[in-house]
Amino acid sequence: MNSVFLLIAVLFPIAGSVLIPLLPFQKKAHWQIYTEIITLITSALALFVVVNRPDELVLFTVSDTVRIALQVDGLGMVFAGLISILWPIAVLYSFEYMNHEERQRSFFMFYIMTFGITLGIAFSANILTMYFFYEMLTLVTVPLVIHTFTRDAVLATRKYIYYSLGGAALGFMAVVFLIRYCGGSDFVPGGFLTAGALENGLDFTLTIYVLAFMGFSIKAAMFPFHGWLPDAGVAPTPVTALLHAVAVVKAGAFAVIRLTYYCFGTELLRGTWAQNLVMGLAMFTIVFGCSMAVKETHLKRRLAYSTVSNLSYICFGVTIMTPAGLLGALCHMCFHAIMKISAFFCAGAIMHQTDKDYVHETNGFAKKMPWVYLAFTVSALGMMGVPGGCGFISKWYLAQAAFLSGNHLAWLGVGALLVSALLTAIYMMTMIIRGYYTEKDFDESTLENVKDPSWKMILPLMLFSIGIVAFGLYSAPLVEFLTKVAEGLI
Repeated sequence: MNSVFLLIAVLFPIAGSVLIPLLPFQKKAHWQIYTEIITLITSALALFVVVNRPDELVLFTVSDTVRIALQVDGLGMVFAGLISILWPIAVLYSFEYMNHEERQRSFFMFYIMTFGITLGIAFSANILTMYFFYEMLTLVTVPLVIHTFTRDAVLATRKYIYYSLGGAALGFMAVVFLIRYCGGSDFVPGGFLTAGALENGLDFTLTIYVLAFMGFSIKAAMFPFHGWLPDAGVAPTPVTALLHAVAVVKAGAFAVIRLTYYCFGTELLRGTWAQNLVMGLAMFTIVFGCSMAVKETHLKRRLAYSTVSNLSYICFGVTIMTPAGLLGALCHMCFHAIMKISAFFCAGAIMHQTDKDYVHETNGFAKKMPWVYLAFTVSALGMMGVPGGCGFISKWYLAQAAFLSGNHLAWLGVGALLVSALLTAIYMMTMIIRGYYTEKDFDESTLENVKDPSWKMILPLMLFSIGIVAFGLYSAPLVEFLTKVAEGLI
């Protein structure tokens, strides 16, 4: 197949999105239809490329070791497939949520542009290309975070930029190191380090890995660089769902996987102080994020701290540094995206319909918003790891990988997963129970104007709920595919 389709899949949403504020649409419905069509065509192009896997496309070459190129490998197929399925559904939800917001066309321009840049990350053939799109992702999401231009939005955007620039500097160290000492930067299952990379000593190489891991994990909100994520919740819910479930945080997790399994290689890293350090940080973040979520009372900030915890599930799987660990990480990358985007969209629907932002203000809402709370309950049970939800599947594979690794520190990670499951039950079920049950003297008149949103919000929630249960009951084909990716067979 002609490899130019790789470039088209990346550039089409970027070019199409630029026209959203420029074309003279007569009605809002017209540009919304245009936006959804652009998104659907992009998803179709990306899935077409994923299925057919064209040859590598070199965009331009600076030297034998420095070039910008696109390709489709197993890991890229997973990430591109995930975002291509979720993005059109998220756009449909966004139409209703953003209905009364200002600057809607510019919002959707950057929202769709982010789709193309995220596909660029997924289809990157080497660490330099990934780094290029990775930094573009920061630039294009800044207007989304600052969209409301309130004081809180400005401060949150400033923090997001500072953290991202710091992460970029750390990640760039690995880019330079790998190109300079390895004679190339193309992703290879198992890594591509050469003897030249070790000429400065093993500890120097491990230090570069740890710094790069920390840099790329900033977007995955791993402690101690997690602070930007809860603050970014001031952005509109479609943005926070994008940041917390699909594009930005998953791009961070994706970059960490590339760095560990496709650049440095687990054979070099396994059993070293570098593995123990990054694994320890991931385990700590799992418990820390859940603990902060329990004490947080704001709906979106509570879910943001939940994301901090759950993204470190993925990082923990990565740091096990075995094919089984990577399988668990990939499972959770896919399943968490579905569960968390559903949870955020439920919280956004509640805030959109009621103008209530805090957990203690949602008493009795389930009586008036049955569809929203049904989806919220399904996502909560999935995130808790209850059997029958997809969250149980990924946590099972992570725990299994930890035990099979023979690493005693990884065994402690299973304890972190169990503590996290308990804390997740507390902070998620608190929100659900408040919605369904009220005190005897509860004033029903406070629910007078509370109701479910329109089908544009409800349909995405139902689709996500179906996905959570469907993958929880039957995930064998997906797990089989992810196993082959983890073993480097695809």
